[in-house]
Amino acid sequence: MLVEMVIDGIDVPEDGSAKDHAAELLVRVAAGDQGAFTQLYDMLAARVFGLILRVLVNRSQSEEVLQEVFLEVWQSASRFAPNRGQGRSWVFTIAHRRAVDRVRASQASADRDVRAGLRDAGVAFDSVAERVEIGIAGEQVVAALETLPDAQRETIVLAYYGGYSQSEIAALVAAPLGTVKTRMRDGLTRLRKEMGVDA
Repeated sequence: MLVEMVIDGIDVPEDGSAKDHAAELLVRVAAGDQGAFTQLYDMLAARVFGLILRVLVNRSQSEEVLQEVFLEVWQSASRFAPNRGQGRSWVFTIAHRRAVDRVRASQASADRDVRAGLRDAGVAFDSVAERVEIGIAGEQVVAALETLPDAQRETIVLAYYGGYSQSEIAALVAAPLGTVKTRMRDGLTRLRKEMGVDA
């Protein structure tokens, strides 16, 4: 289930220049500019870490994934297309995918351990089915997000995984607040339909 996470006190320029700055930095990183990478890291690392930590909960694993995310940003910045989305949401999407991959890997390992323990103990363990259901639901959310139009997906990723409020998102994507609210409403409606959840 998606839960809205809003973090107050974020300094987001009203003109949306933060969005442009992240995109500009990514273009420079793609050209091998280490200074731009440092600026991008300084600008986004805390928010990216917060996103990863909310998914993984474990601080040390979150730190590892943060390193993996920025290594991927450095290596794949040339794949960022400024005309297809915002720089921040591109980095947040990488972070979310990395965090989900880590959860899946950890879950698979834990499931193997539980199966081995059950086999040895010969005792049924009800929480295994519950954990499998939670894992499947997470995969469904990720798959459903991929079906959304770019503008709706970007708004939802920024809100639910980036922790931005609707007014902050409006500033980031340089769109009117009403447009952002509409994208979010329509995107969530479509997500519910894709996942077979009644509104």
